[in-house]
Amino acid sequence: MLAKVVSCSVIGLEGTAVEVEVDIYSNALPSIVLVGLPDAAVKESTERVRAALVNSGLTYPRGRVTVNLAPADLRKVGPVYDLPIAVGLLAASDQVPLDRLENALFIGELSLDGSLRHIDGVLPMAHMAQQSGIQTVYLPEVDAPEAALIAGIDVIPVPSMSALVSHLRDFDPIPPFEHDQILDDVHEAVYTVDFADIKGQEHVKRALEVAAAGAHNALLTGPPGAGKTLMARSLPSILPKLVLSEALDITRIYSVTGMLPGDTPLINHRPFRAPHHTISHAGLVGGGRLPRPGEISLAHRGVLFLDELPEFGPRNLETLRQPLEDKVVTISRAQGSMSFPANFMLVGAMNPCPCGWFGDSQHECSCSMATVTRYQKRLSGPLLDRIDIHVEVPRVDFEKLSDRHRGETSRTIRERIEAARDIQRRRFAALTDGRVVTTNADMGPGEIREFCPVDEAGHSLLRAAMRQLHMSARAYHRTLKLARTIADLAGV
Repeated sequence: MLAKVVSCSVIGLEGTAVEVEVDIYSNALPSIVLVGLPDAAVKESTERVRAALVNSGLTYPRGRVTVNLAPADLRKVGPVYDLPIAVGLLAASDQVPLDRLENALFIGELSLDGSLRHIDGVLPMAHMAQQSGIQTVYLPEVDAPEAALIAGIDVIPVPSMSALVSHLRDFDPIPPFEHDQILDDVHEAVYTVDFADIKGQEHVKRALEVAAAGAHNALLTGPPGAGKTLMARSLPSILPKLVLSEALDITRIYSVTGMLPGDTPLINHRPFRAPHHTISHAGLVGGGRLPRPGEISLAHRGVLFLDELPEFGPRNLETLRQPLEDKVVTISRAQGSMSFPANFMLVGAMNPCPCGWFGDSQHECSCSMATVTRYQKRLSGPLLDRIDIHVEVPRVDFEKLSDRHRGETSRTIRERIEAARDIQRRRFAALTDGRVVTTNADMGPGEIREFCPVDEAGHSLLRAAMRQLHMSARAYHRTLKLARTIADLAGV
């Protein structure tokens, strides 16, 4: 007897339907054959399924069992096929009704005792079900809150195989999971450092406020102990709240990579990623035999902080150039290419020289000019040209450090930033050319021409800057985008 069960595979960040066909030929010696380009984890599922069915008090069918995972040219990875294979075996052996498998998606890993375990990539799988018109999704109980973020599908949280069989036989129905997760219901994050506790460096705080308001890239340069790292790590406390579409995009990435916290079905705070400078190329931009997102994708809609920027390998630094411009990273393999979102705000921090004291008034630099020049040239011109804000971070004197007066709180700064982002959101909502523009940093030449008008005095200033500073066309456009953000913060 033949049974067909719909399951799902995740390719990149998208779910792809996989049909699990199970055929049982009773008049043959007991055996099981798994075909359809399965990897080792999928091949091992046959033993997990056998033990799970027997330990759940169900009957493992006798005879020759053939399991086909279609389409056959798609590589099947992971333990997500345990549940659909088990359900297919039960349906093909008349232990559950075949009609209950229609218009349903089955995903999940089985334990040997028949219980279901967590799987990665639930959100894109549930989204695939919605897009395909599938009405019901059966999955592990622990993953139900994540799948319920997708509207228009019935999510059935399955604790065990025995409970699922009782449900499919209508003996003991499992109620659908109801979980209306919205951003306003989630508690506000608690930040360890507030901008009010950072002494001095008012111009740096202002630069970071402008950067956060328009999602502009920034580079902080200064001696050791000036507060570069502290201020960069305080940046999450002033980042604007996520809208639901942004939260779902971020959650999808973390779901696929297995980094979604167990008690957090929806990530509602902008990510802040700070990899060490020894990170590999694949770890930074993504990669692997089956490409997975890297740090620049994990920082999507948030901040990628690279401390000691010149210490990162030249290959890693130069690879950032294309994602900074296109807001997406494409990984090519012999089998094809795969794109991951990478719309992040780059914040770098660096010392002016290897010893750190070049230009400092109180410490003598021990580096030669050739050493200083060589160190600073680790950052190429094209990379620096993509960084909108360059800020000198001087040392803080004793009077400011010992001042007990608190400055502006992160909440106050964040309110101004959110007001500026709201202006940008309303401005770009009227675009009809199909481009997705959410912040000033996303603007292209057309949007700059439309939304960044410059008066005669501004033209004169820009003309002088272009001549004296030898600015590139990219720097010219980024200057206009920065000016637009400053105007948004001022409400003009």
